Amino acid sequence: MAILKRGLAGEPVKILQQKLGVPTDGEFGSGTEAALKKYQQENGLAVDGVAGPDTFVRMGLYELILLKVDTSGESVKKLQQALGVTADGQFGSGTEKAVKQFQQKNGLAVDGIAGPATLAKMNIFKEITAAVVQKSQMPPGSATPGGTAGATSSAPRSIWDSIKSIFK
Repeated sequence: MAILKRGLAGEPVKILQQKLGVPTDGEFGSGTEAALKKYQQENGLAVDGVAGPDTFVRMGLYELILLKVDTSGESVKKLQQALGVTADGQFGSGTEKAVKQFQQKNGLAVDGIAGPATLAKMNIFKEITAAVVQKSQMPPGSATPGGTAGATSSAPRSIWDSIKSIFK
C-alpha cells in the first residue's frame, strides 16, 4: 500500500488526520476524505480524496512516502531521475530493478520499494532525515493486524505494516 483512501485504517491514517486537523481515530472515513479533498483543492493537487506520494510531499509528511510498482507522479519522476532511468513518472519493473540495484549497492533492505530509508540515501528529498526515517518505522514490539503484540523482529518494520481495511 502506498496510498491512503477511504476504508483504510492504521498509523499512517492517524498521521494524515493530525496534519489535516481532523479527529485522529486512525480510520479513513468521510470526514478525513472531505478534509483531504479540501486540502488538495487549496493546494493545487488532484482532488480525488486519495493521499499518495505527491500529496505527502506537499503536506510535509515525508515519513509516509512509499514509492513502488504502480505508483505514479512527480515523486516517482524525481526518483527515476536520481536513478538514471527513463523519467516518465510511472513506477514499473525497470524502476523497481534500478531501486533494487541501488539498495544492494548501499546496504539497504533489497525490496524494490523506495521508502524513507532508501530515499534518505538518495538525497532527492532534503527533508528526509534520519529522524524522518525513524518516524516511518513501527515502535519495537508493536503488533501488526493479525499479528502478535510484543512480537519483535530484528529488522525495523514500516508504519505501513499497520494498514488494514475497515470494510468487513
